Amino acid sequence: MPSEILLKIFSYLDAVNLLCAGCVSRRFYHLANDNFIWLRIYSTVFSPKRSNWKVNSVEETTVSVSGLSVEDKEAGYWKKEYIAKQITSVKTALAQVLQPVSPYTGLPVKTKEALRISGLGWTIVLREKSGKEYIMQHVDLSLNDTSVTVVWYGKNWPCLATLTTLDLCGVTPVFMDWHKPPAKNGPRWHSLIAKYDLSHLMESTMIGCDRLVQIFCLHPGLLVGLWKKEEELAFIMANLHFHHLVERSTLGSASVPYELPLHSPFLDDSPEYGLHGYQLHVDMHGGGVFYLCGTFRNLFTKKGCIEDGYVKLVVINFKNNREHLPLIGKVGLAWRTNIFDGFIKSCSIVDITLLDEHRKPFWCLSSPVCMRSAACPSDGPNFLGQTYYVDYMDTEGRVHAELVWIEETEEYFIVSLVLYLSVAKINHWFGTEY
Repeated sequence: MPSEILLKIFSYLDAVNLLCAGCVSRRFYHLANDNFIWLRIYSTVFSPKRSNWKVNSVEETTVSVSGLSVEDKEAGYWKKEYIAKQITSVKTALAQVLQPVSPYTGLPVKTKEALRISGLGWTIVLREKSGKEYIMQHVDLSLNDTSVTVVWYGKNWPCLATLTTLDLCGVTPVFMDWHKPPAKNGPRWHSLIAKYDLSHLMESTMIGCDRLVQIFCLHPGLLVGLWKKEEELAFIMANLHFHHLVERSTLGSASVPYELPLHSPFLDDSPEYGLHGYQLHVDMHGGGVFYLCGTFRNLFTKKGCIEDGYVKLVVINFKNNREHLPLIGKVGLAWRTNIFDGFIKSCSIVDITLLDEHRKPFWCLSSPVCMRSAACPSDGPNFLGQTYYVDYMDTEGRVHAELVWIEETEEYFIVSLVLYLSVAKINHWFGTEY
């Protein structure tokens, strides 16, 4: 078919279908880059004086838009301009949605709405030693108060022994229509969130198991479930905190993650600046069931509590019975695949949102944790029940909780909750020199 006829046909396509046509062959790719066609699409969408009831021809549009030219531009120029401006407009719209902040969590009020209108999804890219890649779109997700849990499962997992890395990426439609859902086969923008090493998965921390699967935790926030019998992949679960989630899932590239904006310290001449006025919001959940949801205000510490590079921040005092809290329900982590499902006892997801005295997110995390039986209870009140520990650690701090199982009421009580904040993090955040 002559190129002139193909170009005439292509001129009736919208941007999504034109990009899809360009994937057919080398010839279609070059024809689908035609500047006259893309200039018409560009000016129809972005021209300040466009008419909603009249669609101009390619020639009329080219003449009517002042300052726009075709002949002196390389092939594909207006295609690139259109895509770049579409991405910018989506980013601008999302930034406006995310502006209002909740004083309760310090996070954007409309994060869930931003996830919905952006068409945001998540994929994992499994990479073999040979370089072969397997790309999987998420199968299920659940929105929590301050995080989202994303799950992948299926029948066609690659062999675990051949895998080296896993990339977690946010995926958004390049072209957004706010009035209808994104096209399934339309172009997508990939933003790398985290990269994980799978080559030594069996040597990492196993946090629980049931009769079918055993689960391993990879930092940050990734849970990998393996079938016990075959030691092959059963499911993968990512736990993503809402703090900068939309930005991390949309503003990076397929190979480079989004960089958080530089933080400028709020300077203060208080002798213990950065050690008081904290507010903590903590959630503990698993499989859509919440076992704990609490907010703790006016948390503080002192210089004397600095030890081994950490500042000790007591949230629930072991020796104060009035502060102890029960966990509601049977604690565990529910999982499922397309064939089986199960429940792993004593495992859950913990979401931590710590705000500074200016109500800005200071430390945020969402991670799988497990309760481990304590060999000997801490010094303090004697409880009639087995003591368990829950621990988490990353570069910015540690979390340590102690729980007691009360046999009579068949429930867990949190009798101690302590955060250990990195002194380096505090100094960087507040401009102090502890």
